[in-house]
Amino acid sequence: MTAAGLARSHSAVAGTVPNSSGIETPKTRAPANACDAHFHIIDPRFPTPETTKPVGSTFDDYLLHQRRIGTTRAVPVQPKFHRTDHTCILDALGRLGKNGRGVGVCHPDVPDTELKRLDAGGIRGLRFSVWNPSDTVTTIDMIEPLAKRIAGLGWHVQLHMSGDQIVETSALLNRLPCPIVFDHMGRLPPKQGPEHPAFRVIVDLAGKDRAWVKLAGAYLNTEQGPPYADATRIAQAFVKEAPERLVWGSDWPHVTEPRKPDDAELFDLLAVWAGSEKTRDAILVDNPARLYGFDR
Repeated sequence: MTAAGLARSHSAVAGTVPNSSGIETPKTRAPANACDAHFHIIDPRFPTPETTKPVGSTFDDYLLHQRRIGTTRAVPVQPKFHRTDHTCILDALGRLGKNGRGVGVCHPDVPDTELKRLDAGGIRGLRFSVWNPSDTVTTIDMIEPLAKRIAGLGWHVQLHMSGDQIVETSALLNRLPCPIVFDHMGRLPPKQGPEHPAFRVIVDLAGKDRAWVKLAGAYLNTEQGPPYADATRIAQAFVKEAPERLVWGSDWPHVTEPRKPDDAELFDLLAVWAGSEKTRDAILVDNPARLYGFDR
C-alpha cells in the first residue's frame, strides 16, 4: 500500500484527543486485539519529583486516543516523570486488565519482592532510556545486573539507545540473558538509516530470536519531517529483515514534540511500512501477543 493510497478520509470524525492533532479516525482499520506497544501515562494524581509535567496524559486521556485509533491491547511504558515509582503504571494496568502489560524502570538495588509485585501487576520488562544523558533515570552499567535479575521472570530489557550506543555496547547486548526490545527503531541516524552498523547488530540479534524492534516514533527518526520518508526507509528495512520481531507503538502523548503529530496519520503509516495487510496485522496482533504474553 502506498502513501498516496492512504489519503485522509474526512467522513469519520473521532473528536479531539489531548496531545494529538487532527480529529479524524485512521483510514486503515485496526484488527481485533491490535496492540499499542509503546505509550506513557503521566497522571498528576501520583506525585513525581518533576516540577512540570505534560497535561492531558492521564489514563482517561489515553482511552480517548485508544478509541480513536482502534487498538484494544496496550503496553504503557514507565515515563521519566515517575522515575522508579510504579504507582501510576500499576494503576493503569489494573484498569486495563487482561488487555494490559507494562514496562517498568528499576535500579539494581530493587528487592526481589518488588520485582515479584511488579510481575503480578503486569510488568513484563524494564526500560533503560540512556539516549539522552541529561535526563536519564538509568545508566548503561545497570543493564546487565538487572537483566540477570529479571531473566527468570521471563521479562525483557527495553533499550532506548542511539545507533552509536548500540554499536558501542554490542558485546554487552550479545551476552544478555534475556530478550532485548529496541525502542524507536534503534534511533539510527536518518541519513544513514539501515546503512548504519547498528542496524546489522539489531537484525543479527533478531535473527537469533533474541531481539525485537518497536516501530514507533517516526518523528524521532527523521530529518525531513512528515510524511517521514527517511523514517519509512528505516522501518521498511526492518520489515524486510525481521517482520516477525516487530511491534508497533503510538508513543502518545509525544512528550518530545512541541507540535503534536496526527495519531491517525501515524497509525496509517504502519500500513506503508508493513507493505501488506498480513504483515501489518502480525505487527499489531501476533507479534505483541508473543512478546508480552497476551494469550497466556
